[in-house]
Amino acid sequence: MITGMTDTAHGTDGTKGARDEGSPGRDAEEAAPPTPRERRIAAWRNAPRVLARLGFLAPLRERMALLDAAGEVYDLDETSDLYGNGVVEALEQRVAGLLGTEAAAFFPTGTMAQQVALRCWAGRTGNPAVALHPLSHPEVYERNALSQVSGLRPVRFTNEPRQPTAEEVRGLDEPFGALMLELPLRDAGFVLPTWDELTGLADAARERDAIVHLDGARLWECTEHFGRPLEEIAGLADSVYVSFYKSLDAFGGAALAGPAGLIEEAKAWRHRYGGAVFQQFPTALSALIGLDRELPRLPEYVRHARVVASALREGLEAGGLPWFRIHPEVPHTHDFQLWLPYETELVAETAIRAGEETGSMLFANHWDPKGPGLTFTEVYVRAAALEWTADDVREAATDFAHRLTATGAA
Repeated sequence: MITGMTDTAHGTDGTKGARDEGSPGRDAEEAAPPTPRERRIAAWRNAPRVLARLGFLAPLRERMALLDAAGEVYDLDETSDLYGNGVVEALEQRVAGLLGTEAAAFFPTGTMAQQVALRCWAGRTGNPAVALHPLSHPEVYERNALSQVSGLRPVRFTNEPRQPTAEEVRGLDEPFGALMLELPLRDAGFVLPTWDELTGLADAARERDAIVHLDGARLWECTEHFGRPLEEIAGLADSVYVSFYKSLDAFGGAALAGPAGLIEEAKAWRHRYGGAVFQQFPTALSALIGLDRELPRLPEYVRHARVVASALREGLEAGGLPWFRIHPEVPHTHDFQLWLPYETELVAETAIRAGEETGSMLFANHWDPKGPGLTFTEVYVRAAALEWTADDVREAATDFAHRLTATGAA
């Protein structure tokens, strides 16, 4: 049982379980059995070998140990930050330099950063309409914040689970002030356009007198796919948002980068939105550490993700699975999707049991239903995955497939 995740036992009528009269001495209530999520995280923590060691799931002691390297990235004799100066300003300057923009502003969350960016652009363009994909983060995960909080109006150009095309942007039947592109588009499979497609999208937006904003939460890992440096990718847009925890393993936080005038206004709105936090040095330091440690390794993770995806396909085929899909077939980043024709509960239990019994956990992430008898998971490739050879992945995938096919027909 994982500390902080136990549930109080309840009777079948929803009340707290009463003492069993026939069992003297049972004064303490029995703990509820662990949930599948608790078992999955426990298996992830206990397994000697895991494909993805996700920092945010680690015990607090391990997370706090990240700051042991803080003295390598910032002078710890400097005065701590107050409302965005000091180490926070140093982080902002570092991000602006990496992305080739005039300035950058630190935000506690990406949700806030993007709302502020798009709100500022709407004031400049005079048009609150934002063209974006219905699978993009603001549409799926932010509870309609663009419209409910910031007075913006989403306009959708395709329902297909892919990046949009320049023709679709040109063909929108109403004007829009901003085109927001999520790079990569996570819910479509962490997919990216080609470089020519991306430049075409930017050109199409400007033909419509719109600005281009990049939801670059995972932009850090896109350089391998595009074959271009960060500043060239960011240079296609008028503003860019980046996350510090999704790829860089920081404690949280985000940055908005762009022209100095926009960033100055964004900081005013950051205050209005409640983002001018008193002190943020732990998060800022963890972000600087991530930029030093993880950013240079991301291309290697992307290349190894392609090895993992290929070996995973071979292992599942050898294990006799009648159908599955790895999407994209060749990963665009170091994350990709795996789809299976089984009920979610069955697949999740099989993955957990394999980790518990073998000590090697291939699938550490949760599984989500996508229709009757259809489920999928996201496969992450990070530093821990570099210890897995193609043979290791094939062996674990074959074992998983044998376990799954033994439990029932697809």
